[in-house]
Amino acid sequence: MPSAILFDRDGTLVADVPYNTDPDLVVPMPGALQALGRLRALGIACGVVTNQSGVGLGLIAEHELRAVNARIEKILGPFDTWQVCPHAPEDRCECRKPKPGLVHAACRDLEVQPEDVVVIGDIGKDMEAARRAGARGILVPTPVTLRPEILAAPAVAGDLASAVMLALGPELVRSGRPDQGIPQGSAA
Repeated sequence: MPSAILFDRDGTLVADVPYNTDPDLVVPMPGALQALGRLRALGIACGVVTNQSGVGLGLIAEHELRAVNARIEKILGPFDTWQVCPHAPEDRCECRKPKPGLVHAACRDLEVQPEDVVVIGDIGKDMEAARRAGARGILVPTPVTLRPEILAAPAVAGDLASAVMLALGPELVRSGRPDQGIPQGSAA
């Protein structure tokens, strides 16, 4: 069993609303509350690792980001760590996924080793950040996930609940082929 599971925010824990500044637009992904409840009941640390370039681009104020994240915690419960990259892509920081900085920071904060961590996300950058950090990645595709990202993912789950079961151990679910779990309408 992993020591911690780190989740991407938009498209994984909550519906992706580009550059969201309105806490009222936060909608949890199906099964998110139940999946997190299961992990918390098992004593597994839960964290968020998220790129929020809208801050660096001047589209989201830091107080708006904090308000949206607070709403997420109100709906889904508290997270053990939040690691946010507020930089614009051109800033060339070390934390923006697919770089491993957010995953490493979460591991330091939680006092766990990357090899004992699972990262669950909806795009290839999440999987690449996990790989570069030495963590395990599980992709939960959405309609915006590109087919090559799905095929390259180390593990794929059809939904968040299945991803959590897969993260908890192979004895709980059968591992599928990388092309399983592709939702209808996935980008090609």
